[in-house]
Amino acid sequence: MEETIPVVDLDDLRREGGADRAADALNRAFGHFGLVYVRNHGIDTGQLERFYDSWVELTERPDAEKETWARADVWYQRGWTPPNTEQAVVAGGQPDFKECYFVAPMELDERCRLMFPEIYAENSWPENADSFREDYLALGAAVHGVGMDLLRACAKALDLPEDTFAEATKGGPHVTRALRYLPLDESQVGTDILWGEEHTDFNLLTLLPGGRFYDPEGERCERPDPESGLYLRARATEEHPKGRMVHGRPPAGCLVAQVGQQLEILTGGHYQATPHVITPPKQPAYTRTALAHFIHLHSERRLFPHEKFLTEETILAYGPPVLAGTYGLKTLVDIGLAPKDALAKLGYHHYDRLAEARS
Repeated sequence: MEETIPVVDLDDLRREGGADRAADALNRAFGHFGLVYVRNHGIDTGQLERFYDSWVELTERPDAEKETWARADVWYQRGWTPPNTEQAVVAGGQPDFKECYFVAPMELDERCRLMFPEIYAENSWPENADSFREDYLALGAAVHGVGMDLLRACAKALDLPEDTFAEATKGGPHVTRALRYLPLDESQVGTDILWGEEHTDFNLLTLLPGGRFYDPEGERCERPDPESGLYLRARATEEHPKGRMVHGRPPAGCLVAQVGQQLEILTGGHYQATPHVITPPKQPAYTRTALAHFIHLHSERRLFPHEKFLTEETILAYGPPVLAGTYGLKTLVDIGLAPKDALAKLGYHHYDRLAEARS
């Protein structure tokens, strides 16, 4: 198979005859690469640039101030995530070389807040950062809208009812994440330090509207070397049984959309969650900012292959069924954000009542 990541044009979804073109692009992209480039997405690039200016200013504030934005009490699902906090499941203990800020741009489900208070927590904001807050919420909502268009197009591409996936996300714990990848010094360049270890996202769909590189003086610059950035592992083939690593370099003006584990499960593996890694430049002192929006199923939705994709093979691969919220809770434990005793929240809570009666 040709190792060229397809581009889907959102205008095709509204053109006569364009839907078939979009469906073909999505099935090839998400089926083999787990990733697609999206053209004519409508995101306000001026607002995105202004947001990155605000985000960089915040990251340059003193660590003592940034620590006041960190929400360990909600497992860093809101506010600032310090460096060396999160690690991929298969990273062997190496944390990602980045700092982040999490915000929920959509309305939260109040009932789910009772069951998953950390995952459905209220937003936290730095002081004196009004532009950051306004642009962050607006961008998160706009990128979410692009995701809804893509999920409807995915359903149609798979010959499912158009709202199969989109409807299942209403009220879900969607989050937008601002990231700043940290500069490496001379001794770290060329080592096994990565900006982001290889992993697959555990949500339904991830959208990336494009980032910025910065030179050692802190000025915006082009990619410092042709090898740095996003790499993804395509689906295994006879020629590449471990999956070929493909450099993700979207065409100018395109947004990137990636399949998460939830969408892989729902499609019985027809779409593949994207194993991906973020590699730093081979030169010291460069940094990068990025924005990622994570669309989730509603936490009470059943996570299991759709009936169309149910076979003995997919049942064994993706069973038993689990609620999306429970799945998210387990994953946050796996990546070191939630404590292991968070799993004690699952199951029956009233054994003490029986013990008290027996006593």
